[in-house]
Amino acid sequence: MSTAETVRDGSVHEGPVREGSVHEGSVREGSVRDGLVRDGSVRDGSVRERAPARRAAAAWHADPYVRALHAGQGPLFLRRADGWMLPLDIERWCADADSADRTVLRRCQGPALDIGCGPGRLVAALALRGRPCLGIDVSQAAVARTVRAGGPALCRSVFEPLPGEGRWGTALLIDGNIGIGGDPRALLARVAQLIAPDGLLLVEAAAADVDERVRVRVDDGRGDMGTAFPWARVGVPALLHHARAVGWNPVEQWTARDRSFVTLRRTPPLPRSPTER
Repeated sequence: MSTAETVRDGSVHEGPVREGSVHEGSVREGSVRDGLVRDGSVRDGSVRERAPARRAAAAWHADPYVRALHAGQGPLFLRRADGWMLPLDIERWCADADSADRTVLRRCQGPALDIGCGPGRLVAALALRGRPCLGIDVSQAAVARTVRAGGPALCRSVFEPLPGEGRWGTALLIDGNIGIGGDPRALLARVAQLIAPDGLLLVEAAAADVDERVRVRVDDGRGDMGTAFPWARVGVPALLHHARAVGWNPVEQWTARDRSFVTLRRTPPLPRSPTER
């Protein structure tokens, strides 16, 4: 299947989700051409962000991040105000999906939404497998690289309206993307609006037992930094705590190549009593 066929008309269609296809229905928020999902924010072959995404993306448009994406290598870090720096694995992100990534890809069901897709290795791998998929990222450079890798992508924040809301079979928060927005519970609640009632959320947690919300900057380690933005880091215990608080249940936990992953599914609503019906 070509990348243009992976998300037909830029949307996931109503009806039961069957693997490898999109379905009849009327949710149409754009089209796919040359692997790029296009809507009102994309014209003349270029990606144009809506205002909220543009504000959220400012840090990821900073020269250190864009240069690292163009080069396919670091060094690159997230730097806290106290000077502590978290290395970002740009080389792995810009490479093909590795064996740990493939443990995630095998667990995907139905159409898959990669939130914070970065340079697109997971979206490209899903598209190559013929699975309906879409990557979203607030960085234009990341979206452009995803498209070049063969994956459909849209320059959009997860907190903005998205194609196929409530119909995605799987959502991905990999490479620390549970930290997007600096509030894991708010992000988990938003993702619940995006996936189908029986959909899955696959999350990569921090290897350490940590639960922090901080402001960070993209830093190249040589004194060039981007603007500050909110971020979060959670290990598996904290992730499960936050997930349960907003209606997610753990399905599976596993590790691969020293990376920690969790599968979550929405808690089904309790049946109403006869007096409530």
